[in-house]
Amino acid sequence: MIKVLVVDNHPIVRTGLELLFESNPEIQVIGSVGSGIEIFEFIRRNAVDVVVSEIDLPELNGITALRAIKKEHQNLKVLFFSHHPEEIYAISVLKAGASGYLSKTEDTDTIKEAILKVYNGGIYLSSNMSKHLNYNDTKKSPSKMYKRLSTREVEVLKLLSSGKKNKEIAQELDINEKTVSTYKARLFKKLHVTNLVDLIHQAKHLELTNG
Repeated sequence: MIKVLVVDNHPIVRTGLELLFESNPEIQVIGSVGSGIEIFEFIRRNAVDVVVSEIDLPELNGITALRAIKKEHQNLKVLFFSHHPEEIYAISVLKAGASGYLSKTEDTDTIKEAILKVYNGGIYLSSNMSKHLNYNDTKKSPSKMYKRLSTREVEVLKLLSSGKKNKEIAQELDINEKTVSTYKARLFKKLHVTNLVDLIHQAKHLELTNG
């Protein structure tokens, strides 16, 4: 039986997951807590196989909690179950030591599938994200996704992230503004974002920025 701890500051989510696995022969929710701080006390007192956690938590966010937990409990699997966009946060949570990322828009069968997969040592991401990252169960580095970027695209991304406008980037790289726009469009497509804010957010989370 896979023993699961649910971490979410919304009681309805915690109760929903408890009810979902109430009579499941493979998965048992042995407890639920509403903040990042409470995770530590619970796993000290109970044998937990998989933590299913939101990112946004009171007192201590899920990613920060994850880093601290993995120092003491390396074999504990953590699956993030969040409302945040997967394309922005999946890389960050995997780099921090999580075993997967699941959107709260997924159906109940997918939740079960994700828990089983991470418990058995796999990495769970949506099929679109897995394809995008070229991720598989051998735990390839999530940075593989970004090896698709050319050197020039990385330069443009870093300059955009530092707040520079197209004209300034063109001057610094000695190219014309139209070419900068072309690189920007390619970055949007390759990183699966639709606006500059999300593009910069991606760069920040993937440590492609200078600061």
